Amino acid sequence: MDGEHLQAEIISIGTELLLGEITDTNAAYIAGRLPFLGIDLYWISQVGDNKARIIEILQRAWNRSDIIFITGGLGPTADDVTRESIAEMLGEEMKIDPDLEKTLRERFGRYGFDMPLSNMKQATIIPSAQSIPNPAGTAPGWWVEKDGRTLITMPGPPRELNVVWQETVQPRLEERAESVLVTRTFKTFGYSEGGAGEMVADMLAASNPTLGIYAKPDGIHLRLAVKAESVEEAEEMLAESDRRIREIMAGHIWGVDDDTLEAIVGSLLIKKGLTLAVMEDSHGGNLAPALNDIPESKLFLKGGLLAGTDLSMIAFGVNPDIINNGPGDELACAMAESARNLLGSDIGIGTVGTDEVTRDNPMGTTYIGIADALGSRAVSRPRRRQYVTATILFELRESLLNKSG
Repeated sequence: MDGEHLQAEIISIGTELLLGEITDTNAAYIAGRLPFLGIDLYWISQVGDNKARIIEILQRAWNRSDIIFITGGLGPTADDVTRESIAEMLGEEMKIDPDLEKTLRERFGRYGFDMPLSNMKQATIIPSAQSIPNPAGTAPGWWVEKDGRTLITMPGPPRELNVVWQETVQPRLEERAESVLVTRTFKTFGYSEGGAGEMVADMLAASNPTLGIYAKPDGIHLRLAVKAESVEEAEEMLAESDRRIREIMAGHIWGVDDDTLEAIVGSLLIKKGLTLAVMEDSHGGNLAPALNDIPESKLFLKGGLLAGTDLSMIAFGVNPDIINNGPGDELACAMAESARNLLGSDIGIGTVGTDEVTRDNPMGTTYIGIADALGSRAVSRPRRRQYVTATILFELRESLLNKSG
């Protein structure tokens, strides 16, 4: 099989998925890692704990995919029938593996228990399979190679799947990879998803490098991906596209890859020797915790005030007459100035929201005030907490970049 054209499929097994009792994070976890291995994911399916239906979906996957990833159904109970379904689909017999049985009994012994008889099914295997160790649980996986196909089973609990993937599955897939994928994510603010798409329309049509656009709480992300035979070749191809994107989106790219707005703002505050104080009303409350999570936050964050009532705003130093005028730019700026004065910071942030709905703004509005030694200014945005926090941080970033020092 050509590593550049491997077709993959993910099958998540468990009736609880179909009932909406849990979210299928396993499929997302696997899907996010396949591109870096040069593996193309074509299908994701979910099926309940029903042997006949599992066999049906397994057979369909076997007929059309090169690699099949299966999660769930490896437990010891009667409704865990993933192993039995695979064995029947492949026409093979499950047998107890003495080494697996020994490992299981030793694990239960360390816990101070005798192994229940029902767990014996977790020590079974078929001739075309190799066992995949599971250091985090009692359910080992299977790695099946047959008829030019690869079928990989992993446990359903996400913590166990993550360990199995990182310690065994990914390293083995990396050994087989015939191509590499290098990616770079550009994080932008100030454009809609459609607007950003129009600006890079010609790049979206390319097959290699590929460019994807995603709307996120902290703006629009542009994910550039390059496939090549070596990392060096991929990096060389990436460099030209990187230059073009930076030219097109000049001034709106605030970070790349793992950068976060709060970390960037924190770094700017530390670099310029400035401190920050925050006052948020009950519509907000997200900004101060986000900044506080930064390890160096004590160097710049004076504190965060949550003003849930008019009385609390007054106690924090906001003029009652301004409060009586209701939410707006004036109140947001007054809150920013009060936070700055009360906590003795260089910069103050104030946020206040209203539930007032209009045709143009069906979500209400959040008003954001930024105050420093030169005065205050305000901006307003639709009342969506995750986007408001990003807006505040982006506005603060712009303000800091424009400050001397």
